[in-house]
Amino acid sequence: MLRILFITCKLKNKMKKVICICASMFLLSTFGALAQGEMDAYKFSQYDISGTARYMSMGGAFGALGGDISSMRTNPAGLGIYRSSEVLTTMSLSSVKAKTNWVGTKMDDSKTKFNFDNIAYVGYFPTGNDEGVIGWNVGFAYNREKSFDRQYRMGRGSGGYSLSDYIAAVTNRTGATGNQLNITDSNDPYQSQNWLSVMGYNIYMIDSKDQSKGGNFFSQFGQYNNKGTWENWPVQTSDLYVRERGSIDKYDFSFATNISNKIFLGAGLAVTDITYRMNSSYDEDFGIATNSTQTKSDHLFMDNYSSVDGTGYGFNLGVIARPSDYLRVGVAYNSPTWYKLTNYYNAEGGTRIHDFFTDKNGNKTDLDATTHTGDNVYTDYKMHSPDRWIFSVAGILGQTALISVDYELTNYKNMRLYNYAGDAMMDDNSYIKSDFMSSGMLKAGAEIKFTPQFAFRLGGAWQSTSMKDDTKNGLVEIATAGTRTAYTVDYHTTYYTAGIGYRFTPNFYTDLACVYRMQKENAYAFSNIFDNKGSVVVASDPAELKTNTFKVALTLGYKF
Repeated sequence: MLRILFITCKLKNKMKKVICICASMFLLSTFGALAQGEMDAYKFSQYDISGTARYMSMGGAFGALGGDISSMRTNPAGLGIYRSSEVLTTMSLSSVKAKTNWVGTKMDDSKTKFNFDNIAYVGYFPTGNDEGVIGWNVGFAYNREKSFDRQYRMGRGSGGYSLSDYIAAVTNRTGATGNQLNITDSNDPYQSQNWLSVMGYNIYMIDSKDQSKGGNFFSQFGQYNNKGTWENWPVQTSDLYVRERGSIDKYDFSFATNISNKIFLGAGLAVTDITYRMNSSYDEDFGIATNSTQTKSDHLFMDNYSSVDGTGYGFNLGVIARPSDYLRVGVAYNSPTWYKLTNYYNAEGGTRIHDFFTDKNGNKTDLDATTHTGDNVYTDYKMHSPDRWIFSVAGILGQTALISVDYELTNYKNMRLYNYAGDAMMDDNSYIKSDFMSSGMLKAGAEIKFTPQFAFRLGGAWQSTSMKDDTKNGLVEIATAGTRTAYTVDYHTTYYTAGIGYRFTPNFYTDLACVYRMQKENAYAFSNIFDNKGSVVVASDPAELKTNTFKVALTLGYKF
């Protein structure tokens, strides 16, 4: 039986008002009912190859090479290579194009943006010694570590499970009853229940066969057949739009020393700022055949907005050995970044179902319900990113050419989430340990000087996925944050880089870099759901998502 069939449109509007009022009252308490997600932790642990144009054009392979201000973000010992002071800045123009293929339906979207990527200073202080400590170097650099800017769309035709099926399955698992989810003057379920379940139930996206019992929720988009069995209506179209903005900005303070031109030691402190904005819109239409010539289209939507702001700190240690004039070897350790973050979020959902209400005279009216979680809902939490080891080797061919290779090893199983009091989020951390693994990134670059003034550079990088096969192939459930259900699963990222450098005078120079970045992911509107035997309860077909970024960067530098 559909619940509360006798509700009139007037009462329906009152119900929507009650929902907003109750949610707003809850916001004032800032009760942290919404957990953070493992995919958020992963997103905020990533970085791009960015920095000076010379650094980017050689694929970021400067761990053993040094002599570039951007090297201190990974191996601060690279500062010890400097024999003069330097100031520089870098600007870039990026074009980001995202292509999706969702069960045969292809879409694409693009975005272009100008960025101020880098500004830095290196100070060189010689000791006057020919042996021992020859000099000291200090450095400060601002780098845009990662840009989140992109937008993508994915759409499909008929088939597949509905978001309402997903919400019903999640709600059944919690054991909540319809009475517990129903918003009344005396009951505010936002304080104790899953928010997605509360929204879905109070806008009739899901229904309960018995409001006093848990585990019997089902999608409202359907009808009883002649045998009294509930049958879901088919999903005719599904559409998801996601827009992301923001960046990870890093401020490095480093120092290094040169010991007899054989050993270079460095250490640095990094302060990192995160600014992230995401809004998404998800829609589904259902076709309901009423006769041979007419169909009615019922509809649901779920819109989400999320913003994350915070600051973290970490440290870097590194060493470069120079056993000969032709060879350099480097090792560096980058600590985790310990963050304090604040996540603001809100969501709006709605449904339209034809002939939903029946009054006492047998007249039918449509349901058109919406609800909103309200504004200024936030959660304060902490996280730390994984630590990283960098192993590097570089060959120097006099003043004519050089080649450099870096290998970075990052164990993403070491990501951790904590509440604001510092207590571990046990469930989320358990998901991280079971779904992620170590990931490697191989970077290589070369430079040839055709004249003392003009240099050509070439490079590339390849990063493997950090997700286990079951995670990558959609064989495990993914815990998302709050009322958001959409997420992406990373496969691999490839960089192709090239650039040139020209020295106008012994002091003033400019570098130009071109970077082509290709990232492959799977995008899900919501997660697969499995029962305790591993059988699929709700299946979610992913869309292939390819994000291609073309970036042109210009660095202006002055040595003194």
